[in-house]
Amino acid sequence: MRTSVVLIASLSLAGALGGCASNLSGDTYSRAEARTVQTVRMGTIEALRPVQIEGTKTPIGSGAGAIVGGIAGSGVGGGRGSAVAAVIGAVAGGMLGGAAEEGITRTQGVEITVREDDGSVRAYVQAVEPNQVFRVGQRVRILTVSGTSRVSP
Repeated sequence: MRTSVVLIASLSLAGALGGCASNLSGDTYSRAEARTVQTVRMGTIEALRPVQIEGTKTPIGSGAGAIVGGIAGSGVGGGRGSAVAAVIGAVAGGMLGGAAEEGITRTQGVEITVREDDGSVRAYVQAVEPNQVFRVGQRVRILTVSGTSRVSP
C-alpha cells in the first residue's frame, strides 16, 4: 500500500515539474507577445557559444519532494521512530525535490553574438532548437517585443 502511495506521489511530482518548464526558444512567444508590434534589426553572427540555461526553482519541486519523503519516512519504524523518520524524510525529500526540479527543467542554450547593421555588438541567449542551426557569418534578424529579444534566421 505504502509503495503505491509513494509511486503515485512520485509520478505526480514528475508531472508537476514538467508543467513548470517554460520554453526559451526563439520560436516560442508568450500569449501577451502575440499580435504585438516587434522591433526588427538585422545583423551578422560573429560568435556562437554553447551555454546551460538553469532550470526553474519553484516551491513545487521541494514541496512535492517533502510530501513524498514524509510519506516514505513514516513507513520506517513505529511510534515515535516513525514520526522522526517522517520528518527526516520530508526534509531530505524537499531538498531532493528542489534539485530534481532544477535538473529536469535545465535547458541547453546558445549564446549568439551579433554585429548589428548599426555597428553595435550584442549577445543573445536562447534555447537550442533541433531544427535551427546558426553559423558564424550568417545574416540574422533580431526581433524585440516587450523587452524580450530573439534571434532568427
